[in-house]
Amino acid sequence: MTAVVGRCVSARSGLLGVCLPAGLRLVHRSGARLLAGGGGPVTGPSGAQSRRQHTEVAAGPVEVDLRRLEGEDDGIVEVLMCRHKARNALGHVFVSQMRELVSSLANDSVVRVVVFRSLVPGVFCAGADLKERSVMDNTESDLFVHSLRSLMTQIALLPVPTIAAMDGVALGGGLELALACDLRTAAYSAQMGLIETTRGLLPGAGGIANTLTCRRVGGQTALEIGLVNRAVEQNQTGDAAYREALSLARDILPQAPIAVRMAKEAMNRGVEVDITSAMAIERMCYARVIPTRDRQEGMAAFIEKRPPRYTGE
Repeated sequence: MTAVVGRCVSARSGLLGVCLPAGLRLVHRSGARLLAGGGGPVTGPSGAQSRRQHTEVAAGPVEVDLRRLEGEDDGIVEVLMCRHKARNALGHVFVSQMRELVSSLANDSVVRVVVFRSLVPGVFCAGADLKERSVMDNTESDLFVHSLRSLMTQIALLPVPTIAAMDGVALGGGLELALACDLRTAAYSAQMGLIETTRGLLPGAGGIANTLTCRRVGGQTALEIGLVNRAVEQNQTGDAAYREALSLARDILPQAPIAVRMAKEAMNRGVEVDITSAMAIERMCYARVIPTRDRQEGMAAFIEKRPPRYTGE
């Protein structure tokens, strides 16, 4: 089963091999409001100001929010999961808000890296909201799972690198959400697994294409089998995986944004086709980088022996 996990995960997680520093072990709105009360402080780099946007769904509470980092971290966006009472369970409101926020990021040229993180201590995402699911009839359940699957596809198709920071439990759909991201970090103490078969179900939001085990694993084992890219000891504030994800995001941030997007597209599409077609896709993506000002800036910076100043043009 470890071999199965390694093969399946590598298909999605080798996405940024050309973009990340050497030594990284790759596996493969209409209306803004502040984060709702009860979420606790948003930790992050000192001095960074947060801007959050969110459109409420059916006047419900904010369960997913957005934070744009500023200063030297400008371009890094955090998707904040903050459904405290239900451990970020994937209910109707949560999924609707997440889909809306992810959709808003898809065409945002300012965004360069997206980090998915939880503000609920000890939990990344506990998976499906079984209380909601228990009162659904078969048709309603099928429609909701379709919505979940669409969300995971939206995340996977974001044009910029995405990182899931798992500082706590990531089970069922919660792990599927992380698997939809390009890169994953985890605390050693985090527990993750696709446990749907223990509830008489199966992974229905794309996870079954990534791994076929219902066994729970910790961060260290997840690193060894290729389920996550980096695993770290948990810290006193309980956000070690987030700190590691932010470090990865900062490694990606200075790179030419159009080139990074095209590299991701070439790899995502290339793993789905034969080698000849993959080469054709790579050629097409490469051609889209040639006329950019960033390419000219990269060449000039190399010749002048200075850091490049990319603008995404």
